[in-house]
Amino acid sequence: MVKTNVCLCGVEMKNPIVPASGTFGFGYEFAELYDINVLGSLSFKGTTLEPRFGNPTPRIAECSEGLLNAVGLQNPGVDRVLSEELPKLKACFQGPIMANVSGFSLDEYRETVKKLDAEKQIAWFEVNVSCPNVHGGGMSFGTDPKAAASVTAEVKKVTDKPIIMKLTPNVTDIVSIAKACEEAGADGISLINTLLGMRIDLKKKKPILANKMGGFSGPAIMPVALRMIYQVYDAVKIPIVGMGGVSSAEDVIEMMLAGATAVEVGAANLRDPFAAKKIAEDLPRVMKKYGIEDLGSIIGGAH
Repeated sequence: MVKTNVCLCGVEMKNPIVPASGTFGFGYEFAELYDINVLGSLSFKGTTLEPRFGNPTPRIAECSEGLLNAVGLQNPGVDRVLSEELPKLKACFQGPIMANVSGFSLDEYRETVKKLDAEKQIAWFEVNVSCPNVHGGGMSFGTDPKAAASVTAEVKKVTDKPIIMKLTPNVTDIVSIAKACEEAGADGISLINTLLGMRIDLKKKKPILANKMGGFSGPAIMPVALRMIYQVYDAVKIPIVGMGGVSSAEDVIEMMLAGATAVEVGAANLRDPFAAKKIAEDLPRVMKKYGIEDLGSIIGGAH
């Protein structure tokens, strides 16, 4: 029997597979299709202090080997997430969950984490300082080491649970930002979020997305993600949650060899709602194929 379990920031997971925030709703929607307890965890839809309608439509544009999204953090707000969404998730998933949190000020980040902290099933906070689709927040915190560190320090004040900072790839030096977050108290680093991109409608001769630009995700970005995971693994001592273009169990192994402890599956869920399930169930076969008995033993193995 191969061992698929991993330990992320002191929390045991039956396997490293985590559906990425924004691609899996609040989880219970997918429980109508299959038993989501086959997953190691899930990162639920990005949550802000107040409800957000998100960006105007159209919000999605197709690309070769991926897609663009400019949803803009649409969510019902933290109070409704606690009262309505998480009870539904708890009824169908027994594992640890990852709370993805975003904000437009230090106060918003802090207060959202503070409210969610009481939910026992939440094992980690994935703090998003990397969304390219919103104005006045999101990525603006993640492109500057000092700003990313300030968010880290602020949310650490209100919880003892691990803080995993989700970083943007839209920077020239990902390492300096990861190190700044570690020095400010981050317990882990989550990378990468989407790359900033756009498409133009040839008939209308205008950008397809109402937001003009959006986050590019899908298989095409995986080499960028791998490179950044590899660089950050060499620079920090805290664990990494890897993501970006993952669509197979082989991709998961590759990301773990680069330095990831857990691996998120994002755009693949939008193409195939069973993607995360298939990847989790295929892991033992791929491990045997490459002579891997214990997944935890290969983390950073390519260094």
